[in-house]
Amino acid sequence: MAETEKKAAAPKKAAAPKKEAAPKAAAAPKKEAAPKAAAPKAEKPAKAPKSGKTVTVTQIGSPIGRPKDQGATLVGLGLNKLHRTRTLEDTPAVRGMISKVAHLVRVEE
Repeated sequence: MAETEKKAAAPKKAAAPKKEAAPKAAAAPKKEAAPKAAAPKAEKPAKAPKSGKTVTVTQIGSPIGRPKDQGATLVGLGLNKLHRTRTLEDTPAVRGMISKVAHLVRVEE
């Protein structure tokens, strides 16, 4: 009995009126597209750090079983697999990220 009361109490949504399909004009014959040649990608030159200070970070721990933000921080540092190394500019932002995942990385000055 309670189920029928719940169903009756829930307001029903009005169905949207269906639009009639407009008659289509005679379709023009399709033109065959010429295959596009893929433009070769230009390699980006490696960006040199703005300041002379750099820090080398190596991932030594796995983010599996850790909070999602720690895994995202590793990705932000450019690390995603064990024993990968990145040389980063020594900025307060990078230092903050390193301190957040200090137990997962090894830092070399």
